Amino acid sequence: MTMRVFGYGSLLWNPGFPVARREVAVLHGYARSFCMTSVHHRGTEDRPGLVLALDAAEGAHCKGLALSVEAGHEEQTLAELRERELISSAYVERDLEVELADGRLATAVTYVIDPHHVQYCGGLSLEEQAQMIAHAAGGRGPNTEYLYNTAAHLAEIGLHDRDLDWLAGRVREITA
Repeated sequence: MTMRVFGYGSLLWNPGFPVARREVAVLHGYARSFCMTSVHHRGTEDRPGLVLALDAAEGAHCKGLALSVEAGHEEQTLAELRERELISSAYVERDLEVELADGRLATAVTYVIDPHHVQYCGGLSLEEQAQMIAHAAGGRGPNTEYLYNTAAHLAEIGLHDRDLDWLAGRVREITA
């Protein structure tokens, strides 16, 4: 059985594991959103950044990629994903059903936000998000890099995200 991971943010451009196949997929019931503060990877305690998370919402959906893990690397991939994604327990690991582009359904390891976690910050305006992203940097680099890479990779696979596109443009204005 193929292990799949649902990528909707940095996993699109930096999966960190050997990918055998990439397939466009839709996750129903969740929206991609900058609703999680980052105090490790893209910000600090003093100047938190923002990272994308999947926020549960009735009627929502998120287009991303179902990343098939190369055979023989499943156990190592899961361990490394848990180290990376569960660093602060703001994400919750779930095995969720995604709809592949050809209509098939598949289960994918998916990281969703815990709305009760202290890092959850749903409801910020796009301007508030832009200001935070423009001025934050953490252990994995500037928050702007995270935004720009994610927006570019979504566009590259034909999955434009209007909010991310707006944020990328606005953050470029702020940092110019």
